[in-house]
Amino acid sequence: MSKLAKFPEGLLWGGAVAANQLEGAYQEDGKGLSTADVSPNGILSPPDFAMKEFNLYHEGIDFYHTYKEHIALFAEMGFKAFRFSIGWTRIFPNGDEQTLNEKVYNFMIR
Repeated sequence: MSKLAKFPEGLLWGGAVAANQLEGAYQEDGKGLSTADVSPNGILSPPDFAMKEFNLYHEGIDFYHTYKEHIALFAEMGFKAFRFSIGWTRIFPNGDEQTLNEKVYNFMIR
């Protein structure tokens, strides 16, 4: 009879998300445009710099405005760890700045 493997004591159960999955607020607080913002169909069509096509990445789950509620849901599920990313175009809107976007910096240190 085989013995069932057990997870080590103290293991942190958690989840992870990426900015392009849920961030939202794509034109707020000085965020620059990302590839996802102008490519609603990925490589299947040319970039839409006028952003006239519907693009799910523009709204996402709007984690930018609702992060407290979403983190509370993770905790409610029993997760003890949560990894998320912030889009680089939110941190360095043009990609050549010498300092962080101050609005994002203030958001990150809340």
